[in-house]
Amino acid sequence: MDDAPGSLTSLRSRNRLLVIDAVRRHGRISRVDIARATGLSRTTVSGLVTALLAEGVLTESADGAVPSTARGGRPATPLTLNPEGGGLLGVHLRHTDVRVLLADLSGGVLGEHHREIDVDHRPDEALEFIADTALDLVATVGRDAGRIFGMGVAVSAPVQSRSHTLSLPSMLSGWTDADIAAHLNRRIGLPVHVGNDANLGALAEWTFGAGRGVDDLIYIMLSDGVGAGLILDGRSYQGATGTAGELGHIAVVDGGYVCRCGNRGCLETAVGAQALTAAFSRTRGPDTTITDVVALLAADDPGARRVVTDAGRMVGRALAGICAMLEPRMVVVGGQVAALGRPLLDGIREVLGDRLPPAINQGITVTGSVLGDRAEVFGAIVLATRQTSARLLAPHFDRTPPDAGSGRG
Repeated sequence: MDDAPGSLTSLRSRNRLLVIDAVRRHGRISRVDIARATGLSRTTVSGLVTALLAEGVLTESADGAVPSTARGGRPATPLTLNPEGGGLLGVHLRHTDVRVLLADLSGGVLGEHHREIDVDHRPDEALEFIADTALDLVATVGRDAGRIFGMGVAVSAPVQSRSHTLSLPSMLSGWTDADIAAHLNRRIGLPVHVGNDANLGALAEWTFGAGRGVDDLIYIMLSDGVGAGLILDGRSYQGATGTAGELGHIAVVDGGYVCRCGNRGCLETAVGAQALTAAFSRTRGPDTTITDVVALLAADDPGARRVVTDAGRMVGRALAGICAMLEPRMVVVGGQVAALGRPLLDGIREVLGDRLPPAINQGITVTGSVLGDRAEVFGAIVLATRQTSARLLAPHFDRTPPDAGSGRG
C-alpha cells in the first residue's frame, strides 16, 4: 500500500497517532473528547478507536464513565492505553552515564537499568551496554518480544531533525562517526530513533509531567550539560536543523572557561553540575557532588544557598530574552541540578521579574520537573511511540528480535 506523504495510508497512520497521543496526554478520555482534542470527525475517531481496541492498543477503562464535555452529553466510557498492549524502550545517553528503561504503552515502568560510563569517550562500551540491557529487560519482564515496538534514544548533543543523526561536527567528540540508530537496530532488531535529550525532556514533561495541559513551555535541562527544549503551540520546536534550544552554549561570562563546544564562557561552564560542585572544592573537597550540595542546602548553609541562587540568576539572564520573544506559559527546570530546588528556581524567577515586562512575566510559571532524572528517558519513549506507532501499532504485527544470546561479547 502507498504510504507516501499525502496518501490515504499516510493520512490514516497520522490519524491513528493523533488518537494515541490524545489518549496518552489525557490518561482517560472519551471518544467525543478525542475528536475535540484532535480535530478529527467523530466518525473517523470511532473507526480508529474500534480498530485500536481490537488490536489491544486501547482498552475501555473499568474505572467508570467520565463526563462528556459536549453539552447535554451522557457520561461516556473512558478509553486508556492498554498496559498489556505492548512496550517501548527508552535510553538516555548523558555525558557520564546511561539509563535504559522498558515501559508499557501507558508509560508504566516495566524494568530499568542504569550505569556510570564515560559516554563522551567510550561510545562502543555505551552502545553495547544499551543493546545488552535492552535485550535483558525484554527477556526478564517476559513480554512478547514481537510487541516491543521500538526504541528511542536521548543524546546530549544536537540531532538533525530529518535524519535523526548527530549534527556534525558533533560536540560528543568520540561519536562523530557513530550511527547510533543503525548500530542498535542491528543488535536488537527494533526501529531506533534518536533525539536531543533536552528536546525529549520537554516532550516528556509536556506529555506526562509538569507541563501537561500547557501548550507553550520551555524545559531547561541542567545536568553535566545544559540544554533547553521548546514546546510551542503544542508542538516540539527544534529549528531548521535540529539545534534550537542549545541554551548551554550561550556565552554569559566574558573570557570564561573553554567549553566543549569550543567557545569560552558558555552557560554550561558556569551552571553545569561540574561547575557548581567545583565551587565547593576548596571548602568541601574535590569529590563534592550535587547530592552533597543538596544536603548543604537542607542544613541552610549560606555558601550553598549563595552559589545555587547565583546559578539560578545566571540561567534567568540567559532565559530572559527567549521568554520575551516566545512568551511561554511555563518554564520547567529539570536535570540533575534541578534537585537543588527552591534557591535555584528563586534565582531564575528573580531575574525574569527584573528583565521581563510585567505583562509577560506575570503569565510565566517557573517550576521544577515532575519526572526528575527520568524526564529524558521518558521523552525517548514518547519519540519511539510517535515514530513507530503509525506503522507498527497495527494488526498482525509480528517481529521477533534476535536471540538474546546472539552477538554478545
